[in-house]
Amino acid sequence: MASALTPQQLSETHRPTLDRALDVISTRAYWSPHPEHPKAYGEGGAPGSLGAAEGKAAFDALLGTRLDLGQPGTDGWAGGEVSPYGPELGIEYPHVDPDVLLPAMKAGTAAWRAAGPEIRALVCLEILSRISARTHELAHAVMHTSGQAFMMAFQAGGPHAQDRGLEAVAYAYREQVRTPENADWSKPQGKRDPLKLHKSFITSGRGVALVIGCNTFPTWNGYPGLFASLATGNPVLVKPHPRAVLPLALTVSIAREVLGGAGFDPNLVALAVERPGEGIAKALAVRPEIRIIDYTGSTAFGVWLEENARQAQVYTEKAGVNTIVIDSTDDYRGMLANLAFSLSLYSGQMCTTPQNLLIPRDGIATDDGVKSYDDVVADLSAAVTGLLGDDARASALLGALVNPDVRARLEAAGGLGEVALPSRTVANAEFPDAAVRTPVVVKLDGTKPDDGAAYFSECFGPVSFAVAVESTSAALDLLRRTIREQGAMTVGAYTTSPEVERAVEDVCLDESAQLSLNLTGGVYVNQTAAFSDFHGSGGNPAANAALCDAAFVANRFRVVEVRRQA
Repeated sequence: MASALTPQQLSETHRPTLDRALDVISTRAYWSPHPEHPKAYGEGGAPGSLGAAEGKAAFDALLGTRLDLGQPGTDGWAGGEVSPYGPELGIEYPHVDPDVLLPAMKAGTAAWRAAGPEIRALVCLEILSRISARTHELAHAVMHTSGQAFMMAFQAGGPHAQDRGLEAVAYAYREQVRTPENADWSKPQGKRDPLKLHKSFITSGRGVALVIGCNTFPTWNGYPGLFASLATGNPVLVKPHPRAVLPLALTVSIAREVLGGAGFDPNLVALAVERPGEGIAKALAVRPEIRIIDYTGSTAFGVWLEENARQAQVYTEKAGVNTIVIDSTDDYRGMLANLAFSLSLYSGQMCTTPQNLLIPRDGIATDDGVKSYDDVVADLSAAVTGLLGDDARASALLGALVNPDVRARLEAAGGLGEVALPSRTVANAEFPDAAVRTPVVVKLDGTKPDDGAAYFSECFGPVSFAVAVESTSAALDLLRRTIREQGAMTVGAYTTSPEVERAVEDVCLDESAQLSLNLTGGVYVNQTAAFSDFHGSGGNPAANAALCDAAFVANRFRVVEVRRQA
């Protein structure tokens, strides 16, 4: 919009969406205002949005350029992203001096606080609306920084990420308006005049929020913290992963444009990129101005943040060991197909991908007769092979390995045990330099300590372990220990027994892990839907927060009371 954004315009445009979001986080029903089909954008689609050709052209126009955000404190330029599909992006971004940028970010805080929860929420929805209009452009940015295949980059990096951002705004708004803005207080004093005060209750952000982005899902994992902090009155400094800067840089650019257009300081949202080997996240995380941190990534750095950034409220999503308990099933082929897809999607490079499949050594009961441990592993391997047999189909599902570390883990997995399903190289006709590999499945023994060393820690990437256990009871014991000590973002189970189902539920309730039971159709354990599903629980070592619940937003602001004599 060329003209200034007025509160009335914002309300007319976005208040109905906010109201619907507030309703649906209570009902937990399916809803999304962001279309997930590419044809919903451009000509004949969402007004003002870029179509497929326009979005690709916009992305191509960014390559080899310098993205100047007009931020204060710019002291140079940094970049160096190389697509997992091969090409260098060649884009440079502003490198900033935090001693200059951080005070500038705080300068606009008073006006942003005075705007109140509703205007802040509506400005956030305008930002999301403009991001949505550029979904095709952002899809290419996500694809060529994360290695996701295009359709996944389009959906997960576009509408699904936008849904998670809107969800965070809805929770933030709801928590802030629980307390009224004003109250007249009167305390009777018997025969004397009552004591009277006028009280104001003002929501105030904690301070500058730092979002530390991840390589695999820069928008999906970045938007919840970004919008939760901005909606609760905090300036937000976005520090992208050095291999995945572009999606978040575009996001920051759009946010700054909207903030300025709505009469607020654009510096309420800013970008901080790093030069090779600089490691600015550690330095920024302990600065006194930083009062909130959102982080997705390795356990080691997540724990470091929790232990060292004591001045900040820290929200982390770290590594976990996701587990599937296979006890029995009344849809054997459906189970195998569902698991094969879950293991293959985005080459297992999701924090929710199953790693350990716990299978009783004596086998499982199915609608196709009793299947031994070896039968289950062989049939699952065959299901993966069938799913990924065609290279074009495989490329569209697997994407590309995001970095050399994932490839190294995949290649080393064969030395951990008997390989039931070897990985193979997939040729990507469009991007011949892409590293595309099918999953490996390794057979391990749940009673051998040496095997336990392999499956009892996260092996991020397309690596899964079929672990033979003595019984379902032993599987549940191992599941409990795994969640308690290593954490889990997701747990799955297959059983036809009500008693086993209750036992699995009890483990997950005791250890605070999100559970999916008997998935055999088009919903997979590694997928969650905004407004309905919680991503993580905040109750086990894999993450100290859930996307998205009241706890994720409520401690990003304080309520400050001002009392006046009436």
